[in-house]
Amino acid sequence: MLRDRRILITGGARGLGRAFAESALAAGARVAIADILEDEGRAAARDIGATFVALDLASPASVAGAVDAAAAVLGGLDGLVNNGAITSSGGKLLDELDVDTWDRVMTVNVRGTWLATRAARPHLAASTKGRVVNVASDTALWGAPRLLAYVASKGAVIAMTRAMARELGAAGTTVNAVAPGLTLVEATEYVPAERHRLYVEGRAINRAQVPEDVCGAVNFLLSDAAGFVTGQLLAVNGGFVMH
Repeated sequence: MLRDRRILITGGARGLGRAFAESALAAGARVAIADILEDEGRAAARDIGATFVALDLASPASVAGAVDAAAAVLGGLDGLVNNGAITSSGGKLLDELDVDTWDRVMTVNVRGTWLATRAARPHLAASTKGRVVNVASDTALWGAPRLLAYVASKGAVIAMTRAMARELGAAGTTVNAVAPGLTLVEATEYVPAERHRLYVEGRAINRAQVPEDVCGAVNFLLSDAAGFVTGQLLAVNGGFVMH
């Protein structure tokens, strides 16, 4: 499905990002993973057969450098998966949030997605079959409480996906988003067991969600099969939210 596609995945050191990388490699792609967690990222890349580039989504210079470095190693880019993100605001009500936390979440999740896409744009246009997949969250579809900054950031990612699709479409580059539900990864270990239980019970498919559940959707959106699909959001959450 992704034979010889050159794909960069941000936040690829662990969790969903690493699962996306492994799945893309299994589908025949050549993959670079980028992360601020350098030790974990290098180990992950070594373990799965990917390339690693250091990335700090809060730094415009780092984002530009990481994207160009990945393109140089891979010989170009055909796909970008904007997966890197932080939560930080989990458990706090809106009047408990501090401005620094809000700004940090927006900087990494929203501005970082824009900066990575901006840096990748010329490489994807040169490919003529460029694909961008933004990783949003179903929390933005149902309005998860005590997670306001994260929810707002992922809502922005969904809106940006549509605008980006219109701007990049002339070059044949598609831009789509996936919205996973609560997934069993390192980043969700802080989530109370009760919230996990409510998610499972609220799904049409009553079980916990694992990273591999999202990989097929991401691979599809990176593939030729999705060449005329753009500006769309695909909720992958076992039917917790039906979008």
